[in-house]
Amino acid sequence: MKNIVIIGGSHGIGLSLVKELEGNHNVFVASRTNENLNGLNVTHIPFDVLTDTLDASQLPEQIDGFVYCPGSINLRPFKGLKVESFEQDMQINFFGAVKTIQTILPQLTAAGQSSVVLFSSVAASMGMPFHTSIAAAKGAVEGFAKALAAEYASKIRVNVIAPSLTQTPLADKFLNNETKQEKASERHPMKRFGQPEDLSKMAVFLLNDSSSWMTGQVLHVDGGMSTLLVNG
Repeated sequence: MKNIVIIGGSHGIGLSLVKELEGNHNVFVASRTNENLNGLNVTHIPFDVLTDTLDASQLPEQIDGFVYCPGSINLRPFKGLKVESFEQDMQINFFGAVKTIQTILPQLTAAGQSSVVLFSSVAASMGMPFHTSIAAAKGAVEGFAKALAAEYASKIRVNVIAPSLTQTPLADKFLNNETKQEKASERHPMKRFGQPEDLSKMAVFLLNDSSSWMTGQVLHVDGGMSTLLVNG
């Protein structure tokens, strides 16, 4: 049974991951709310990644797995974006992860070989209009993850999951009617958009020992969006 810490585990992909893990592991969820965690065998820690510093004393001395789920979808034309928009996306997607990992680093290294899972986006590897801010933030996540994986290669595995559009509360405005859902499905080679379980199951794999020889990887779970050109 592993000690797993999930930041932002009360909604979307994070909540799906909590449900996958809570029966077999000691799961600690640090998030702003616990509204969807009732009845689940988890320890909730009130935490806002933008304003708080995680209290490591509330966590076990050894952390086997860490997943950082907070994110943003800020799609606007570049000419209408202020520098503050870039800073906000960097804060929640990148600096929040950096700050939290630094806080729990002793507990991660104490595990012998722990696993860190971060989330990027298909936008970091593809040139997509109106994605300059989020692509920059997620690109920082990918570069950071590879460098951290190299620095701690024998002690901490670090991998990244890069999804395309997934049906979560964060993406609701892009999928909140049948027409939008049909268009989103058509854009993907596999003719559907993502579900939280598509990503949470990959995260489970990266946390468990089946992936013990994997580190420094960016895994595209995106319905073929990043690599396939399919017509019709």
